[in-house]
Amino acid sequence: MPVILPLLMFMQAYDPEIEAVMRNSRKKKEDAAAAAASAASVQQAAAARSAPDADGRIPVPAKFAGPFQACLDQALESPDKAITFAQNWRIDGGSFYARHCMGFALSRAERWGPAIVAFEQAAEEAERGGEIVQSARLWGQAGNAALASGDAKKAREDFDAALARGLPDGMEKGELHLDRARALVALGDADGARGSLDTALVQAPKDPLAWLLSATLARRTGELALAQAHIARAVQLSPDDASVALEEGNIAVLTDHTDIARSAWQRAVKLAPDAPAGKAAADNLGRLPAPASPPAN
Repeated sequence: MPVILPLLMFMQAYDPEIEAVMRNSRKKKEDAAAAAASAASVQQAAAARSAPDADGRIPVPAKFAGPFQACLDQALESPDKAITFAQNWRIDGGSFYARHCMGFALSRAERWGPAIVAFEQAAEEAERGGEIVQSARLWGQAGNAALASGDAKKAREDFDAALARGLPDGMEKGELHLDRARALVALGDADGARGSLDTALVQAPKDPLAWLLSATLARRTGELALAQAHIARAVQLSPDDASVALEEGNIAVLTDHTDIARSAWQRAVKLAPDAPAGKAAADNLGRLPAPASPPAN
């Protein structure tokens, strides 16, 4: 117990949700960059506007694909120039795609308040045009901008709006429930977060972040058997993630598996010595007693 108490006190200062928010925010940016790169491939898709392509996404109509790609590309290089581009394109009939790019450019500039507004306006315009699935996605992006800004209440409202519009079963719906769970964790609603996480695990079972956050929430609520099972799945899916290794150690030490905790924290330090997860793991290691020496012959 003298070892566990200081570890418990320290573990309150760091949880994977913090790192997850940053990681997920970067992921959204990377996804938008990928959308920019792929826009050219759907320029001839106007005839199939309402028909999803192979990955379930609705193609950008040819009328908008070229400017949309140009705007997103510009946002990667100069968010301010992209904001001007999007403003002019919106006046020229860029529809919700112009507002979408505006939100992306504002996010790139970390101007979260205006980004939320741009994404919400894009979502509303898409819905007025009958693009309900696109509207759901844009509400989700508004929620992520709100979460990045630190406004978890607003994020929850936007994620709820996204889910109300409906998305087909699969990874995308799972990610949306995961994002909603992150907002609910930040709001202190553990029961609500558990419900969204359980749905995320069904819809997106290959996402290690979902298993990580589920394990963390289970640890926080004292469900240690569930925490052990879910962190094991996260480790299986993402063995080289320092946040996963840190949480594996956190759960192990609480279940009296000090050797496993030591190994997991050492792995976290090796994987990311300068990241928050690696530094937290190093601090935890410093609080463990030295391993017992083998008995002398």
